[in-house]
Amino acid sequence: MRLRNVKNAKEILDNCDFLIKNPQDYKGKFQSLFGNDNPICLEIGMGKGAFLKQMAQHNPHINYIGVEKMTSILARAIQNLSPAALPNVKVIRADALDLNTFFHKEITTIYLNFSDPWPKARHAKRRLTSLEFLKVYDDLFKDTKTIIQKTDNVSLFESSIISLSSYGYKIEDISLDLHNTTKENYMTEYEEKFASQNIKINYLKASKR
Repeated sequence: MRLRNVKNAKEILDNCDFLIKNPQDYKGKFQSLFGNDNPICLEIGMGKGAFLKQMAQHNPHINYIGVEKMTSILARAIQNLSPAALPNVKVIRADALDLNTFFHKEITTIYLNFSDPWPKARHAKRRLTSLEFLKVYDDLFKDTKTIIQKTDNVSLFESSIISLSSYGYKIEDISLDLHNTTKENYMTEYEEKFASQNIKINYLKASKR
């Protein structure tokens, strides 16, 4: 599901009124962008925006920020989100390793949906649940740190459990076949494809106090 370059991607980003173009200016005060004190959740690697859109539609009392570093992918997400005009959605173009330069004790939950598994051992540090990223996330959370992950990749899932547990997170909920549970679930574009192929989805919710 590799996305081709989106025509006029830069123009799409430039004209988007819910893209936060200067996130560093809002460090510690992102709630001012939403005009309320509602919780803020972060999806890192938002893809085409399907999950973010559904979550925002069904939870108007929660604010959502989607993060994506690839311009073309973010442009496609903006196109998909724009018709909905959701007041509780913002997006940022950024690398996850830079997030602590934007946020400081403001996030309640981080969603990691079908992140790149980086299967080779030498690339382990690039996984979004590696120690390097978990250290960055420490600065983002407001109170209890909560990470929710979905992936079809068993190796990444196993690696995440080890990494999270060794860093002090408690695995509060886990499933090796999410779609055969009764959990409320909003699917990403990847997930819809996997579901049609009967591929099992791994799920975990981890927290650290």
